[in-house]
Amino acid sequence: MATRDSLIQVTDLKKWYKGGAIKALDGVTVDINKGDVIAVIGPSGSGKSTFLRSLNLLEEPTGGAILFNGVDLTKKKYKNSEGKTVKLDVDSLRQKMGMVFQHFNLFPHMTILENMVLAPMKVKNISRAEAEEKALVLLDRVGLKDRADAYPIQLSGGQKQRVAIVRALAMEPEVMLFDEPTSALDPEMVGEVLDVMKELAQEGMTMVVVTHEMGFAREVGSRVLFMDGGHILEQNEPHEFFAHPKEQRTIDFLSKVL
Repeated sequence: MATRDSLIQVTDLKKWYKGGAIKALDGVTVDINKGDVIAVIGPSGSGKSTFLRSLNLLEEPTGGAILFNGVDLTKKKYKNSEGKTVKLDVDSLRQKMGMVFQHFNLFPHMTILENMVLAPMKVKNISRAEAEEKALVLLDRVGLKDRADAYPIQLSGGQKQRVAIVRALAMEPEVMLFDEPTSALDPEMVGEVLDVMKELAQEGMTMVVVTHEMGFAREVGSRVLFMDGGHILEQNEPHEFFAHPKEQRTIDFLSKVL
């Protein structure tokens, strides 16, 4: 339900391919409030990642509306606070939405520190000294300050994903989007990444997390969305969602993954 704390309001979101033959998203409506930790679960091909990638326009919606801080991202132009019609600045929008991908997306030819300072220097125009100082504080937070001069190939998958998370945090986003952040990791490395995400949640970061980690959804999420066939079939707070699922499709899915 939309409130004055609504950060993102999604209404009747559609993403169709091949002229509507494939409906990856078919009328998704949801509100994300400040401080929410939304866990998005569902089978492969359910539209989870398409939904997440639509929020910052990595996927361009076919229809519907996405309001972020009151601005409809699906419109090329909007009226600003002074009533002037201005062009939507997608790059500026993406600064406010940190994105963490399944496969880290670190630049392999750059050191960890260089990966960290690139966007703040280029996009926010801050000095190298300031960018490095902030980067080292963030790397220290995830126990990787001593690897600042290493290259991504020298890090484990879990370490790379921790770097990817703090690299997104370096831009001081209002919301963090995670697209299956632990799916590409060896099982023993999943915990170290989830621990960082739990810490962020406890600090009040607004997060939307597409995940197969039911423990994370249950323990850390403030709301769980179950998607299938391009729809949100069910949503609830975690205890109620897992203890008393209402839709038969949700019950069938949970019986296979729990």
